[in-house]
Amino acid sequence: MGSADESKPFILSEPFLPPSSSAGDEASSAAAAAEEAEIFPPITYNHGYRPLRDLPFLVLFLALSLSTFVFGIIAVARRNPNRYNAASFVYDPPSSSCVPSSPQILLFGNQLSFSLSSLFLRDLIWTLVITLLLAGPIALALLSLLRHFAKQVVYSAIPFFVLTPAFLNVYWFVACQLGATCRESFPLAYRILVLVFVFLIIAIVLWIIVVNWHRIELTVQIVQIASAALADNIALLVLLPCLGFVLVVYFAPIVVFLVLSTFNGRIVPKEGEGGWYYCKWNQDGWVPAYFALGIITMIWSLSAMVEAQAFVVSGTIAQWYFSMEGSKPGRSIRSSLRNAFGPSFGTVCFSGIMICAIRIVRAVIDSAKRDDRVAGFVNILLRCCANFLLSAFDFVNKFTINFAAITGESYCSAAKMSYELLRRNLLSAVFVETVSTRTLYGISFVISAFYAIAVCAILKAVSDLELKTYFIVVLAWLLLMVLLGYFVHILDNVIDTVYICYAIDRDKGEVCKHEVHEIYVLLPVCRNHRPSLDNRTSPIV
Repeated sequence: MGSADESKPFILSEPFLPPSSSAGDEASSAAAAAEEAEIFPPITYNHGYRPLRDLPFLVLFLALSLSTFVFGIIAVARRNPNRYNAASFVYDPPSSSCVPSSPQILLFGNQLSFSLSSLFLRDLIWTLVITLLLAGPIALALLSLLRHFAKQVVYSAIPFFVLTPAFLNVYWFVACQLGATCRESFPLAYRILVLVFVFLIIAIVLWIIVVNWHRIELTVQIVQIASAALADNIALLVLLPCLGFVLVVYFAPIVVFLVLSTFNGRIVPKEGEGGWYYCKWNQDGWVPAYFALGIITMIWSLSAMVEAQAFVVSGTIAQWYFSMEGSKPGRSIRSSLRNAFGPSFGTVCFSGIMICAIRIVRAVIDSAKRDDRVAGFVNILLRCCANFLLSAFDFVNKFTINFAAITGESYCSAAKMSYELLRRNLLSAVFVETVSTRTLYGISFVISAFYAIAVCAILKAVSDLELKTYFIVVLAWLLLMVLLGYFVHILDNVIDTVYICYAIDRDKGEVCKHEVHEIYVLLPVCRNHRPSLDNRTSPIV
């Protein structure tokens, strides 16, 4: 009873006491957390309804494409079959016009004759066809090896990054020295100069490998994670080339329209020296404008298709990442494809035209650097400003399309939110792991070189084409390099998507894929970070 009576005054007086410091800290931290949650809402994959985004760019792209086809059809309907027959027309003084001579000889361009042997064409066609057929199995075999034996594949391939170009460099030098035709047409001094230059490039590659050797182990783990993600969504390797084929089908009529648009015009008389007239082809004035329209449409379509493929990869891999352990999301590729060419197609078009514009500006700047006539302090200052702006755009744009594929946001909103997501989680928006991409391209180079050596040996054994054999080998090597490079590009998109998904996990304080957190936590963080975010962005393992 006494203790109860003693506690009574304390209870009555408690509301009049000032709040304790611990209670005030808890209240302020709760308010700050609520305010931060309101500013940065939770980010996750949007499985629900997605509204149309960036509609003006979608309308502009469709209007551009429709105009290209409409004017192309008009160009085909109005074409003049006498485009290359101006020589068969003569000037008629009574009518002051050009009329066909009798008989009219139809000439459709310059008749070019190719003196290529049937044996060479046969070997070339069969080699390229077999290369196309083998590219798929080679890519699948490489994916399987990278998924299960990434460390062995990477460490086995790295020495060949140096040995393969060194062998090819010595081989061409010796072959040229033994061949009479090559020895006479290519002097020894120039051969030695090229040999030394190539070895200098090989030395630079060796130096890059040595400098980045400490990051090879991390590269192996990142490549293995990306290979596992792509292997679980293997249908992407079939869908994405199909999208490329659709783009080729889309380009085919535009190319036909561009070619036939040059047939729009008429043959008109022109006064020559001495007062006599001759007939000349005069092209319609709208044809160059249509050429510009068609080329812009094709470039934008190509960039948009590249971004659409990245969108599909990001959406599919994000659904795989955020799925429950041991379960596989259903129809993930179909939903990503529907979003890419549905509500987010305007975002894809916006991203495509931005990437295209940046590349054009870079090309203009690079060409200006090679132009000796353009010089001066002001020009150098403008170049520096332009390079700074382009680098800033790359910094912001790095994960924009990946974020848009995950959340369904518009382009500008995705750029801002992805940057804020990475910044407040102390992650870099520029550097994921460039060594992994370069290593994959190096592996594809080594595989393509081995394939080219095998093709060269087979062709020399079954045919006698002499120097033409090397031409076929080079084409086969380039074709396989392009196809494997496309496979590496897909893996690179997977790496970027897993990185942004990992950032979303850190932002929410969750772990959807433990193996990803154990590896991606080793990546470098931003140097410019706020100490107040340290608690929130601590690694989750």
